[in-house]
Amino acid sequence: MGAEAPYNVVPEGSVITPKGFKAGGLHCGLKKTTRHDLGAIVCDVPAAAAAVYTTNVFQAAPLQVTRESIGQEGRLRAVLVNSGNANACTGKQGEEDAYTMRSRFAEQLQVEPHQVAVASTGVIGELLKMDRVLSGIQEMPARLMGTQEGADDFCQAILTTDLVQKTVCVAVEVDGKTVHIAGAAKGSGMIHPNMATMLGFVTTDAAIGSESLHYLLRQATDVTFNMITVDGDTSTNDMLLAMASGLAGNEELTQRHPDWEAFSAGLKYVCEVLAKAIARDGEGATKLVEVQVGGAITDESARAIAKTVIGSSLVKSAMFGADANWGRIIGAIGRAGQPVNPETVDIRLGDIVVLEQSRPVAFDEEKALAYLKGDTVHIYCELHMGEGRATGWGCDLTYDYVRINAAYRT
Repeated sequence: MGAEAPYNVVPEGSVITPKGFKAGGLHCGLKKTTRHDLGAIVCDVPAAAAAVYTTNVFQAAPLQVTRESIGQEGRLRAVLVNSGNANACTGKQGEEDAYTMRSRFAEQLQVEPHQVAVASTGVIGELLKMDRVLSGIQEMPARLMGTQEGADDFCQAILTTDLVQKTVCVAVEVDGKTVHIAGAAKGSGMIHPNMATMLGFVTTDAAIGSESLHYLLRQATDVTFNMITVDGDTSTNDMLLAMASGLAGNEELTQRHPDWEAFSAGLKYVCEVLAKAIARDGEGATKLVEVQVGGAITDESARAIAKTVIGSSLVKSAMFGADANWGRIIGAIGRAGQPVNPETVDIRLGDIVVLEQSRPVAFDEEKALAYLKGDTVHIYCELHMGEGRATGWGCDLTYDYVRINAAYRT
């Protein structure tokens, strides 16, 4: 974060830091382990809500339910999330189960069903064990807390193959009042989002309408969650959901508000931190790989090139082996389907120049090896064609990725 950033990171913050939110989690028996597998975030008041969803044709039943809930009045009181089972490709029964989750949790909270969103993540094609889910729903209200323990329990409940919890919080001044924006996410495999992430949840106490929140959420997603890839697979369940309680007491944020850009920057930062955490926690990953593309004809072109490089199995394998094989990078740039002058490309690995004006540059192989063995690798690609820029994030491709996914269901 630069010194001029219009927000401050809140190191101990979480999804319950914004005013009006509680969270919790518990183990209801969907996972073979005893790790929590049912979680919820609840707001004291109807919160302005917005979401973006996977573009996968096979969309899981919970996405349909959440889209319907938000579509009624753009406000939510709660989101209920289970892990261990995606409730995807489960037909009519899966839809009924998702609606049952919504209605039963609404009954527990004494709110209208359309004020509850649902999300699921885990194995595709298996019906939920609804007796266990319903038992957990009945117990959930007692587990909701406006404390760090509640936030931690929620973060644990949404994980699948993730190794770490992913959370972040910032504070922004709006109308002279402190507004908090916080987020939690899960994801480490089947990550190649398009208009969403695996599962992400943002809370804020800013006063902002549903349409304005959706606009900012989509804008932030395009340059953060949509710029990560772990394995090139877009999930059936990807969703990013935001809720705004409005309890900070600011004047409603619109594009004409003087603090609109500050709030937008804070939201983007929250999304970027979560997106990078997902990329770093890729299944079996040993390092975060960041690709910066400059000099493209447009930002959109730069994004496409960055995603192609970061998603290349050959580039990812080279990063795992700490092999400074820039040929794999140039190959990915050339097949991205974007305008590129084959005579003007520069490539750097960190501060090590390996290609200049599309011609090889002699470099210290030992220095490159040492750099690529680090836990974060930066690849810079300069095209010298225009002003377009973009950054993408991913990870290396390891033996462990194959091991984890070879036995994911069993």
